[in-house]
Amino acid sequence: MEKNNAPQVSATVPVMTIERFSELTGMSYSAIKGQLQLGNLPLFKIGRRRMVNIALLTAECLQSEDWS
Repeated sequence: MEKNNAPQVSATVPVMTIERFSELTGMSYSAIKGQLQLGNLPLFKIGRRRMVNIALLTAECLQSEDWS
């Protein structure tokens, strides 16, 4: 039986570390940091730690879809 190596992301995860987001998307850590700094990815700060706001990213993606 072949093992499925596709990343599994729970829809209930509202924020994610940059490291984990990098693993799941295949983007480099530095590319993600750059996109966060440019405002192309939503950022959520917890103390000094910066996280990718998955909930907001998902909402933005759903709103930008042409559902008609």
